[in-house]
Amino acid sequence: MELSIECQARPEGSKPKAIRREGRIPANLYGHDGLKSMQLTLDAHELGFLIRDAKVGETPIKVSVPDLKWDGTAVLQEVQAHPWKKGNIYHVSFFVKKG
Repeated sequence: MELSIECQARPEGSKPKAIRREGRIPANLYGHDGLKSMQLTLDAHELGFLIRDAKVGETPIKVSVPDLKWDGTAVLQEVQAHPWKKGNIYHVSFFVKKG
């Protein structure tokens, strides 16, 4: 089973708390273009299903960003969640592995 998620470009100057109120989670994508990173947002509900099935640093995930015309395979680098509120995710990072 291949995992995939569709992201959107994060609007410039948007606040993470406001993004979460809209039902979206802030995210970053690293490794796609050298030292540059992409600031993204993704649907919190879809992310919940993705995190349930993916292992951090191991499971390949097809990430698409139609706003920026980017598609590729990445792994979850980091998932930041509330220490004791189960399922309350604050931020995720994806890393594109070359090769």
